[in-house]
Amino acid sequence: MTMVSKEEILVYCVNSVEQRIKEVTFAIKDADDALANDTKSSAGDKYETSREMVQQDINRYQKQLVIANNDLDVLKKIDLNYKSQRVALGSLVQTDLGIYFISISIGLAKLDTQNVFVISPQSPIGQILIGKTIGDKIIFNAKTQVILDIL
Repeated sequence: MTMVSKEEILVYCVNSVEQRIKEVTFAIKDADDALANDTKSSAGDKYETSREMVQQDINRYQKQLVIANNDLDVLKKIDLNYKSQRVALGSLVQTDLGIYFISISIGLAKLDTQNVFVISPQSPIGQILIGKTIGDKIIFNAKTQVILDIL
């Protein structure tokens, strides 16, 4: 079985983050419109509470947008031609139990017929994998895995 390429996984990740950016941007615009169209009612406290709740939504969306843009920046820094003997940012790691792409936290990605775990170096499994080489054993969730290949 041919392993999915780093290029395919990176395209999947970029598309996923760009979609998230579009959704959050739309949500911010929608909330801004709701805030602008909210008219003051005679019940002042209710009006202020409603505006505050919308503002909290906007603040939450803005934080999500910052995170998504940071994720996109990380993906843009990945050099697909860089090959390392050790697991690093941008590595595609094959173990006897799974395939991991070290980049950003997306989770399980289903590409073609393969499942790839897209993880950040800061994730618990990412922290264990970073710096390891082919043949090294890792233990995660009480399961031992052997690194078979690093691309």
